[in-house]
Amino acid sequence: MRELRGMPAAKAILADMQVRVDGLKEKGIVPKLTVVRVGAREDDLSYERGIYKRFEGVGAKVETIELPLSVTQEELENVIVALNQDASVHGVLLFRPLPKTLDEVRIKTLLAEEKDVDCLTSANDAHLFAGDKKGYPPCTPQAVMEILKHYQIDLTGKKVTVVGRSMVVGKPVAMLLLAQNATVTICHTRTKNLQAECRNADIIVACAGVPKMITSDFVREGQVIIDVGIHVVDDKLCGDVDYEQVAEMVEAITPVPGGVGSVTTTVLLKHVVMSAEKIVG
Repeated sequence: MRELRGMPAAKAILADMQVRVDGLKEKGIVPKLTVVRVGAREDDLSYERGIYKRFEGVGAKVETIELPLSVTQEELENVIVALNQDASVHGVLLFRPLPKTLDEVRIKTLLAEEKDVDCLTSANDAHLFAGDKKGYPPCTPQAVMEILKHYQIDLTGKKVTVVGRSMVVGKPVAMLLLAQNATVTICHTRTKNLQAECRNADIIVACAGVPKMITSDFVREGQVIIDVGIHVVDDKLCGDVDYEQVAEMVEAITPVPGGVGSVTTTVLLKHVVMSAEKIVG
């Protein structure tokens, strides 16, 4: 069994980003991300800390606009409009879900497409599904692709079963896999004969959001397993895959923690750098 750890992939991207950030600085541009956070959920704060570490490590900038849970729709919209007009900001990340008092759909229509570095807007969804590479895919699905690329796992003609159908991971990662000539089957928790669908695959991407749902009955020898899930069970982190049951049966697998999640913030940095580079052409 080969463990596909995320950090080697992240370090390779970071080395490239360092060169590109230095090049932008020579032209008077410092890539900058603005995080917009409503409230202070612990999972948001943890992700935010990881963002600061990645960006500051290569000399890029991050700022956080923290808004109270009592923020009004108008106040939030004014923040987004101001960021659209701020030439020093190259990317905007809005933490979701928003409180139920706020209209997330409305915010999606306001954010400038060119600053949407995590595929919040419908415009970037359209680019993703069209496969025209004009927008930025969501960071987590792109992190899956970066891991597969780093470990030289060829996707051409491979059967990939994606277990999950959300717009956060499942559907976007299916589109990215199709773009690399994989043959993709999208499944979910209500798929009939899900175990057979998974065993028939060369690669399984587990992103259904159910702790340890992929057990030994779902896998066979020779497969590559990408576990996107992250959960806390009995005070321990785990993924959608029962790692202890599955790891020794398959050819390669990403761990949780230490797999896809450790690449996500690096992909976010890459998208912001790409956005900044578009200014200089």
